[in-house]
Amino acid sequence: MAEASDANVGGAREEKGPEGSPPESVPPDTTMSRMKLLDTTVDTFLQKLVAAGSYQRFTDCYKRFYQLQPEVTRRIYDKLVTQLQTSIREEVSDIKAEGNLEAVLNALDTIVEEGRGRKEPAWRPSGIPEKDLCSVTVPCLLRQRDALQRRLQRQEAENRQLADAVLAGRWQVQELQLEGQARWQAWQALHKGRKELVAVLKEPE
Repeated sequence: MAEASDANVGGAREEKGPEGSPPESVPPDTTMSRMKLLDTTVDTFLQKLVAAGSYQRFTDCYKRFYQLQPEVTRRIYDKLVTQLQTSIREEVSDIKAEGNLEAVLNALDTIVEEGRGRKEPAWRPSGIPEKDLCSVTVPCLLRQRDALQRRLQRQEAENRQLADAVLAGRWQVQELQLEGQARWQAWQALHKGRKELVAVLKEPE
């Protein structure tokens, strides 16, 4: 009875819907590359993200609008989910390209595969794990720091350009205000002179 119960539980778990479906399992005799594992992780994350923000929850947040425009609500939700998935995938692709992750992970897979058949102790340049770890991680961290500094410099340059554009716009507005005031004063002077001229012409001889 216990075995039958366990089998039923297992079968029920395997019949989960798409929202709770686990990632594809890898056969025991094969090894998934780290790049493929990263892609699978991203796909699984997106699936769980969409499941967490289901259409039912979306409509619960906008009940009044859903009751008035159910079809529009569905299109908005589909558009939102599509744009969110696209944005996340583009961000992950940028991170892969910036960190050269594909080459790094493939190189790591090669190192691991080459080390599977070795029985001698792992080689250590200095014999001190802390020093060896620093010799590998510090250059990587320095490259990341340089990349962040370059991005910061680009962002600062863009900010300076925007600030200059805003300042130029303010000067232009001030010039237009001064020009408008000058024209107003000239019109007032002309109007006053015209009134005085009319008054002089109307005076009796």
